[in-house]
Amino acid sequence: MPSPKAIQPTLLSLKDHPTLKEAWVEQQLVENPALLRLGEVEVRDRQRAQPKAGRLDLLLEDIERKRRYEVEIQLGKCDESHIIRAIEYWDLEKKRYPHYEHCAVIVAEDVTSRFLNVINLLNGTIPIIVIKMEAYQIQEGVALIFSKIIDELHLGPDDTGTGSSRGTYTRADWENENPKQMLEMIDELFAGLKAIDSKYDLKYNKYYIGVSYAGSANNIVQFRPKKNFLKLTVYLPQSDELEKKMDEAGVEVLDYDTKWRTYTFRVTPDSYRKNKGLFAGLMNSAYDFDAAD
Repeated sequence: MPSPKAIQPTLLSLKDHPTLKEAWVEQQLVENPALLRLGEVEVRDRQRAQPKAGRLDLLLEDIERKRRYEVEIQLGKCDESHIIRAIEYWDLEKKRYPHYEHCAVIVAEDVTSRFLNVINLLNGTIPIIVIKMEAYQIQEGVALIFSKIIDELHLGPDDTGTGSSRGTYTRADWENENPKQMLEMIDELFAGLKAIDSKYDLKYNKYYIGVSYAGSANNIVQFRPKKNFLKLTVYLPQSDELEKKMDEAGVEVLDYDTKWRTYTFRVTPDSYRKNKGLFAGLMNSAYDFDAAD
């Protein structure tokens, strides 16, 4: 069988394109927000009116993490007004909905070093992600490629508790709302961590089951059971070797969060049963990574 022919794509300037405008880019992201590589996000709103401040291009939400992304798109070069607008919308949404975490997202075809320096100075005080957008003509279609060039400043793993506003959740609450098979998987996975250090305990929160160490939250592992699978989040360094190993084992890698340095895997009962040793190794790796940090 002959090898497939390599196609040389042509880089397009969306700013100068006669038909592909910002509204077209926005529609592609509405249909497939995963293109931005912000995790499992949903479109909450588009062209969202802001009090005396124009319209926010896209509002995305990670429902499970109670986190929202205020996304501003600009064709061509990023400029001062684009940065100010993105921060302004982030601030307005943060004040209107303080029970969510918020992050400003700047999307542009070109971001000069001058503005990268400015954004880096702001990052940490204001959570900002900058994404470079590229469009390529491939035969009769157009491919959009989005690459993070500035991520949120790393602040360490999430080791905070859930807070009293969410109430107190117990094992019984999770048993009432989730399949027994999923909780049994969690128990087996956690047993591997508990065997390493007996000071670890499961911590039952409203939106996820986390881990505490000697009574304090230390979420190096988080569990989110669903009807037919388990979302397993593990504190680990990013690794091509690990991703390849999981792919070969038939375990889907959903996301790597560079801020919290965590992988999220989609674990079915079948994939867990076939790869118990692999998952036990993840617990050991999370423990070692946390201990070395």
